Amino acid sequence: METEQQSPVVWTPSAETLRNSHMGRYLDWLNQKGFGPFTVGDYHGLHDWSIRELDAFWQSIWDFCELRCSVPAERVLSGTMMPGAKWFPGMRLNFAENLMRSAETPDADREAVVAVCETRGVLRRSYSQLRADVGALEAFLHTRGIQTGDRVAGVVTNGYEALVGMLAATSMGAIWSSASPDFGVGAILDRFGQIEPAALIIVNGYGYGGKVFPRQQAFAELVAGLPSLRCVVSIAQLPDQPAIPGPLVTSWEDALASGDGAAPSFIQLPPDHPVYILYSSGTTGKPKCIVHGAIGLLVNHAKELMLHGDIGSGDRLLYFTTCGWMMWNWQASALLAGATLVTVDGSPGYPDIGTLWRTVAAEKVTHFGTSARFIAGCRKAELAPRKELDLEALRVVFSTGSPLLPEDYDWFYTYAAPDVLLGSISGGTDIAACFVGCTPLLPVRRGEIQCRFLGVDAVAFDEQGRALTSGRGELVCRQPLPSMPISFWDDPGGERYRSAYFDTFAGVWAHGDYVRFTKHGGAIIYGRSDATLNPGGVRIGTAEIYRQVETEAEVRDSLVVGRQIAGDVEIVLLVVLAEAQHIDPELEQRLKKRIREGASPRHVPRHIIAVPDIPYTRSGKKVELAVARLLNGAARADNRDAMANPEALDSIRSALATEGLLPEDA
Repeated sequence: METEQQSPVVWTPSAETLRNSHMGRYLDWLNQKGFGPFTVGDYHGLHDWSIRELDAFWQSIWDFCELRCSVPAERVLSGTMMPGAKWFPGMRLNFAENLMRSAETPDADREAVVAVCETRGVLRRSYSQLRADVGALEAFLHTRGIQTGDRVAGVVTNGYEALVGMLAATSMGAIWSSASPDFGVGAILDRFGQIEPAALIIVNGYGYGGKVFPRQQAFAELVAGLPSLRCVVSIAQLPDQPAIPGPLVTSWEDALASGDGAAPSFIQLPPDHPVYILYSSGTTGKPKCIVHGAIGLLVNHAKELMLHGDIGSGDRLLYFTTCGWMMWNWQASALLAGATLVTVDGSPGYPDIGTLWRTVAAEKVTHFGTSARFIAGCRKAELAPRKELDLEALRVVFSTGSPLLPEDYDWFYTYAAPDVLLGSISGGTDIAACFVGCTPLLPVRRGEIQCRFLGVDAVAFDEQGRALTSGRGELVCRQPLPSMPISFWDDPGGERYRSAYFDTFAGVWAHGDYVRFTKHGGAIIYGRSDATLNPGGVRIGTAEIYRQVETEAEVRDSLVVGRQIAGDVEIVLLVVLAEAQHIDPELEQRLKKRIREGASPRHVPRHIIAVPDIPYTRSGKKVELAVARLLNGAARADNRDAMANPEALDSIRSALATEGLLPEDA
């Protein structure tokens, strides 16, 4: 049995945070309404209530966050069967209206969006300007025959126009779906070709790392590959470059001018009316098209951003993301809290890795979102933002994308922001939200996610579907969550949807992460369960290997997979070495010793191989499964267009072949 060690506390909420955070005020509100008594020191008691009394809890979120509808719901939840639970049946509402409610307040002229990018100057727009542009774009789309239920797709950067496009689409009841402009045309067609958009909003190129990438000709091919299109709006992301060519194309400026003066319609729709179509990574085949409904995202994002994230009116959120990652949709919902979105388009490492921290300081950002990979990069670069910058406004830093190493907590609280809540959060595109994450009411422990989110009945299951009181297992959710998808696109019987989440354990959502919940309610995620390593029948998560290897100065990055041999598994470790480093016997033995002592003697790698790069998805996740398939001779179905750096797979193939580790037919 695994012995649990108590992780040290690295941050503790102040009395002011406990009292004045949105979560603290929510507790007071609950007590006043007679739901309590709750105390700020008993987050876990609050969580227990939130999963015991689902109806009361989710109604309290709706009421406390002052969300809007034109027709109230008949009840909160119609049954708890999964899949099939219906949230707030009978309600009529509009998603965009809720996100834009600050445009109707007396301070509507304060900043809604500050768009920073490599190819254009900083763009600043107020809530009133945002509302006006949304109304104008919606009016233009109406003139092109776009209507409720149509799909509006965007190949856009993380900036102002993407937000306007999404809000205009959802205001009129169309469904928004977006991709990043650095995707290959094939990868975009794999996504948009399935949903048949009627309108396309698209940039003429993008900038990254000090270089510009015109894409007019490639995107003209994309338009030709989407015969369902009735109009295309071209954004001059590269001001000195021409627009996308073609008879369907209107410039962004002309589209807004044609609808100038029109107000958003905010069509009132049923609670599960689709607002977004998101996509699985698609690295091993065509991506799944995941459909999310209005009420689920609205109420769950309100809870996550306003209560767990402590974001409110006047706060400023910078989440570094692309429009091909669900974190873009998540950060867009911060508009409902009245926050300013500081969007950044470009490379987080240009002109150097300190550029995001400088933007956080210059824009007085209160909430900064990034990835574990970025924080690890700052640690390895020996960055010290607290010594160089004024980060006084900063209160919360979110990290997601992969597990945050314990050493990254050390770096953060020593060199970055010692008085700030470091909120490691984890969920997925499947729910466009989180299962576990942060709260301002609890301490932060080194190497741990703080808590299960409110309303989330998450536990670890063993292989027989029994809830574990200790040890590692499959992350599951035993009760409905509002932002679970309403469907997959083009899956009328729901068979693919059910098989994706509910076939492993009947009636229980199996998320696919390998997790341990600690005795004090925290969570440690060990990687994807389909990538766990199992030599000799002893299961271990890939993140446990990375925690040992990637803290060595000589190792810049790594990837670990299992190779099937004679009924067992041997471990293969691929490492990207720091400059001027090479694998010698001393380094090899040191890495093996770290893994033997810090992870497991059974998981010491049989092979350690240097490679020039590790393949990643476009949302920054290691592509472990594709490498495992390559190593074990599976029939190739890898979608290279869905990878950020598919050439890394070629270099790995070559390295494995040199070592004689590839099957003959690979």
